[in-house]
Amino acid sequence: MELNVKTLEGKDAGKVSLSDEIFGLEPREDILARVIRWQLAKKQQGTHKAKGRAEVSRTGAKMYKQKGTGRARHHSARAPQFRGGGKAHGPVVRSHEHDLPKKVRALGLRHALSAKIKADDVIVIDNLVAAEAKTKVLASAFETLGLTNALFIGGAELDGNFKLAAQNIPNIDVLPIQGINVYDIVRRGKLVLSKAAVEALEERFK
Repeated sequence: MELNVKTLEGKDAGKVSLSDEIFGLEPREDILARVIRWQLAKKQQGTHKAKGRAEVSRTGAKMYKQKGTGRARHHSARAPQFRGGGKAHGPVVRSHEHDLPKKVRALGLRHALSAKIKADDVIVIDNLVAAEAKTKVLASAFETLGLTNALFIGGAELDGNFKLAAQNIPNIDVLPIQGINVYDIVRRGKLVLSKAAVEALEERFK
């Protein structure tokens, strides 16, 4: 398939050919969901923690005598049923990360790209380069292109001025081609690829 290439100013800059093996699949939500769940699980800190009965600071003395009170038998006030006692089976510090085969991760990326193409949410820009690091100028260019919520994918190295100018614009993310991922593609409205990014993707999945 072919897409029109535009400049940041909104002018036509030719056409680019996209591989059907990468951009022409029928998107499957289950694969996208698996990859996003894997990504978010890796990001989760897992620093949640509740103190158990061995960790709370409370007396360990027997509360009252065993027999003769007519009340239940109790020992330590650290037991979970008492206010101020330890938490029973509470959260502990752990990793939420789980495995996902590389083939499924790669397939997820291709399905995410195909989903954006199918929704007509992909724009190809000839070069993501800004003459100066001015947010106002870049925001004006994005407005011309109709971009209010977008993910920009550049080549192996991003232009410093473009990156600086874009980082203060709300709902705009800029990543090098190495950082392309399913979660960021899905969470943003438009996907903006540079010609260098398209070439790198073609090479990666060749």
